[in-house]
Amino acid sequence: MDDATRGKLQIYAVENVDSASATCVVRCVGGIVRAGQQFTDESAAGSPSERARMSLDWIERYGRRVEFIDPPNNGRVQLTGDGVTSLVKGAVINAVE
Repeated sequence: MDDATRGKLQIYAVENVDSASATCVVRCVGGIVRAGQQFTDESAAGSPSERARMSLDWIERYGRRVEFIDPPNNGRVQLTGDGVTSLVKGAVINAVE
């Protein structure tokens, strides 16, 4: 997957977060993002292979669950995994292969 087609989400707000999951308002800023994809935080320290991964559980737009989101659309998502506790407004997360 090259950088031009890689799915990217920018975090607009973190609504709920615990040690395992986070619900966030996001904007798609690159590629097509699909439920089930794995993500890493672009701004996190370390090489991409060392960064904690998060799984995108679901995407919601206008109160309905959808399978994907593309630029410049926004929505709510639920992410699970070790990296969710470090999510902050403005962070960009990238889909990984």
